[in-house]
Amino acid sequence: MGMASPGAQSEAALLAVISELRGQLADRDAQLAAALTQIAGLTKAVAELTAQVAALSARLGANSSNSSKPPSSDGPAAPPRIRSLRGKTGRAPGGQPGREGKTLAMVAVPDRVVEHRPDACGGCGNPLDGGEVVGVEARQVFDLPPISIEVTEHRLATVGCQCGVRTKAPAPAGVTRQVQYGPGVGAVATLLVNRHYVPPARTAELLTDLVGVSISPATVTSMTATAAARIEAVFRPVVERMIANAQVAHVDETGFRIDGKTRWVHSISTDTVAWIQVHDKRGREAIGAIGMVGRFAGVLVRDAFAAYDKLAVAGHQLCVAHVLRELQSVTDSHRHERGQWCWATQVADGLNAIITDPATFDANQRLINSAVWAANLDPSAEGSLTKKHDALRRRILKRMDDYLRFATTPGVPPTNNAAEREIRMVKVKQKVSGAMRTTTGANQFLAVRSYLSTALKHGVGYLDALGSLATTQPWVPSPGR
Repeated sequence: MGMASPGAQSEAALLAVISELRGQLADRDAQLAAALTQIAGLTKAVAELTAQVAALSARLGANSSNSSKPPSSDGPAAPPRIRSLRGKTGRAPGGQPGREGKTLAMVAVPDRVVEHRPDACGGCGNPLDGGEVVGVEARQVFDLPPISIEVTEHRLATVGCQCGVRTKAPAPAGVTRQVQYGPGVGAVATLLVNRHYVPPARTAELLTDLVGVSISPATVTSMTATAAARIEAVFRPVVERMIANAQVAHVDETGFRIDGKTRWVHSISTDTVAWIQVHDKRGREAIGAIGMVGRFAGVLVRDAFAAYDKLAVAGHQLCVAHVLRELQSVTDSHRHERGQWCWATQVADGLNAIITDPATFDANQRLINSAVWAANLDPSAEGSLTKKHDALRRRILKRMDDYLRFATTPGVPPTNNAAEREIRMVKVKQKVSGAMRTTTGANQFLAVRSYLSTALKHGVGYLDALGSLATTQPWVPSPGR
């Protein structure tokens, strides 16, 4: 067999080199694909970590001025809160000219007068018995008299008639037992437990010290239950009618620990009445079960909780204070250099300006609209945190009329602060006395809270309102107000 020609050998060598280079190129392609896959994974991980850092930074920077956290949660390093919605009045702080002071002042007719005479002359030392009084300086001391229990015995006489029938006199209203505490003691006990959050055991101890009669914690708890039952019977129906006929009402809800589980306290209130009640759920099921909100047909002042959207009301006023805090959160986390434009700041400025001067409504509404539209072009928009802010922007755009209804409908306030005040004390109760043990006990507490809140709106004293519950004519608000 003959030797291959030099040309054939060169061609074979060239093909071998080409094959080797193709193999190397395939290896490089595989390495590049693996590198690109790794880069894509790292890029995704970086994006996820960036989003987590942004979310954690936002959570770390959350305070009462840019979130729903209460002021009590702010640490000493928290920044100043956003400016007041009331705007500047130009008045100096403190008491204003012409106001009536509350300083303790002497009364014209004291309850008791005690005469004090000197025994001897301050000059010569002679006794002053029978000396002429040439001047008197009056000094009055306001103090509590000694407190003691007063026992009233009601004797129900039985009188015989000539017809042979014996008739016993009826007992006064509220006198149902041979021995019992009266409405005054019950009013004080109920007030201490449900308004001042003193636990029943300490309330019993305090009342024992005050009136000198031993009262058990169980009796104190029973007094609250009795008051709550009477409130449910005579007060709630009046409140339901007044809320149904109101032009404006506030609603809110908050979590409440009962028997180791989170339940929800719901409130609905107007400027004259309030009702607060607990339910296992927060949303539409609870709203339907409590019932009062479903019968209301006016303008509902509320936060952005979606469960209220389907109610058949005349209109909604979304709380401006809530959205101002959300906008402040956007401003705090904005990535532009200091002094650069931020859409959330422009929206907040517009809302505050309308609250301060409703005559600027048209101009500031245009500024708010332009800001929420321009925000969509923000080059810093990326990551999960910005998605949250963009959801806020779209909500403002969609619900603009509901955020600004206060400026177009007389009598509608811009914020839902009234509803928050109704349920704020629930948190205080939880902090002071701990969680409630039963739903029944929680609703008894809330019924008394509703009653006292309504009494305050009408200028009625707490003790007077609670004491009247034991009478045939308990205090209830007038539907005419």
